Amino acid sequence: MIKRALVTGGSGGIGAAICKRLAADGHHVIVHANRSREKAETVVAEIIAAGGSAEAVAFDVTERAATAATLERLLEGGPIQILVNNAGIHADAVFPGMSAEQWHSVVDVSLNGFFNVTQPLTLPMIRTRWGRIVNISSIAGITGNRGQVNYSAAKGALHAASKSLALELASRGITVNAVAPGIIATDMIAGAFDAEAIKNLVPMKRAGKPEEVADLVAFLASDRAAYISGQVISINGGMI
Repeated sequence: MIKRALVTGGSGGIGAAICKRLAADGHHVIVHANRSREKAETVVAEIIAAGGSAEAVAFDVTERAATAATLERLLEGGPIQILVNNAGIHADAVFPGMSAEQWHSVVDVSLNGFFNVTQPLTLPMIRTRWGRIVNISSIAGITGNRGQVNYSAAKGALHAASKSLALELASRGITVNAVAPGIIATDMIAGAFDAEAIKNLVPMKRAGKPEEVADLVAFLASDRAAYISGQVISINGGMI
């Protein structure tokens, strides 16, 4: 039976790769975007052209009521058994100069967004006795990073939340894991690291590919990963 997967931030670089990989595995993929619904529609079109099944949805994960209403409508089509919490934003600044808006906006998307999306989907998932929740984090949540106290705090909290939720859902056939990428070749990091910086930072001397992250997520979302839960799995070319 075809499983339904929701990928938040599915219109971005890593998110789009995850959507395409899950669709290639035979799942019906719900591609989420916030403001860039047209990008989500493009990902959907590419999936359908490749013979897959997908639809686009747009809502702001920080808006609890709007998120709940959209998820309620989606659940009318059946439970969502694979959830990839990939939505996240950067608002980098050194801490003494960080504004309250920079702090709250980043924590709101990564952490409150995780709650707003995951919590309404949990009970329907429990009823099916099978589920996969994968939270996309960052190396910054493990090691910290200058100029990213807000981002590191949000992702570190996501690690702790993943471990706790994994304990709650372990007996229900549901796994919860976090994937922590390092430097991945997407538009988000295009201006942040030049080739020389990447060679100095990454033992493998290259940025990772979105597809490499997607392959890891797809494995964690499969039956083969049924005994892996509560883990933070790094994918960073040997950086840590």
